[in-house]
Amino acid sequence: MSDPHPHRPSHAPAAAGDKLSLFERLVAFLSPGPDSRDELIAALADAEKRELIEPESRLMLEGVLRMADMRAGDVMVAAPRMDLLDIDAPYDELLALVIDTGHSRFPVHEGKRDSIIGILMAKDLLKLQRAPELNLRTLLRPAVFVPESKRLNELLRDFRSNRNHLAMVIDEFGQTAGLITIEDVLEEIVGEIEDEFDEKDGDNSVYTLADGSHRVAGDAPIASVNGAFGTVLPEDDFETIGGLVAQHLGRVPRRGETVTVGGLRFVVMLTRGGAVRWFRVSRREPGEAAAEVD
Repeated sequence: MSDPHPHRPSHAPAAAGDKLSLFERLVAFLSPGPDSRDELIAALADAEKRELIEPESRLMLEGVLRMADMRAGDVMVAAPRMDLLDIDAPYDELLALVIDTGHSRFPVHEGKRDSIIGILMAKDLLKLQRAPELNLRTLLRPAVFVPESKRLNELLRDFRSNRNHLAMVIDEFGQTAGLITIEDVLEEIVGEIEDEFDEKDGDNSVYTLADGSHRVAGDAPIASVNGAFGTVLPEDDFETIGGLVAQHLGRVPRRGETVTVGGLRFVVMLTRGGAVRWFRVSRREPGEAAAEVD
């Protein structure tokens, strides 16, 4: 049947999608979005201020943005600081190192430290105790190698797709530069990941570890450290233990460095943003200097 009013204009309401599209264009015209990453981070801070997102959500979103520009070399554990297992070492020595460090995975080297031949899971080492006739080489898993320039977002995708948690980092000359774990990458997004066996010591800045040492936050109040260790570190000039250690050293210590101050030995576990995030703290060994850098 032909239309009885072929020239009558239609007054039917516009589809909801058309209205939304027009509204979105109007909002974009009146309130243009951020043109740079700094503006986007500022917008996230404003959203938190207006209670549109939680502080934790803002920090995670900022971590994702920053991670996109970071590479494996930025967060890896440098080669001299790696905990390695020697394929030719006796079982008791290997077991002692595994217990002392508390890692779940270890690169295994043969000969030189940068000659990595595989990865050993700590739980697999127990198989040697049950069956001493086994060869340690048969328990090794293939090592994954990535360049220092590997972007963290790409590395995280590889970790997830390959179900792998550790990669060896190599430099431009093919030498071992360090190692990186999936935890190192995730911490750039969510912050420090605590171990499920860590035991809190009264507040959220001092933790007792399984080996009897302590994990202490760089921004822990000096009073908290004195209370945990029974020391009398000065509290007048600095509020945090990180500031006190940096003052003794004359600069912010780097990851893996060891400083002894006032009867305590501080090993830098993690640095970020030009500051120490975590120390491993134990009592100074007899004869160790009071302000020494290893």
